[in-house]
Amino acid sequence: MTTFKTVESPFKADNTASNMCGFTLMNNQVGAVVASVMQKLDNVTVTPLPSMIRVDGKGRFDVVYADIDEAAGEEEGWFDAAEFEENMSTHYGRMIHEDDRTIMFANPEDAADYIGFDLTAKGA
Repeated sequence: MTTFKTVESPFKADNTASNMCGFTLMNNQVGAVVASVMQKLDNVTVTPLPSMIRVDGKGRFDVVYADIDEAAGEEEGWFDAAEFEENMSTHYGRMIHEDDRTIMFANPEDAADYIGFDLTAKGA
């Protein structure tokens, strides 16, 4: 009688926190400018791909609109949340838009603290 042993899958589910957040951008002129600004951050990794650009960060990072205006050679106020959303395909983690920046959080509790969301369970 032959017995078979199954090997543990490298694709098994892992629900431990990664402490990562990020987004993908269209690989166009605006996406390239945003990526060039983001890659200057110590906790951010930028990965250019043929049709998109991945931006992955640890913990928290800010997309400061004025920095992107400057890198693009545009007047202040050119890049904003709407322009960011237009060039972003998807994101993971928590994202908060402010007037002057978009903040990415890996930990939802950090985002809740930032916006004043009370995470305390209420009794019925």
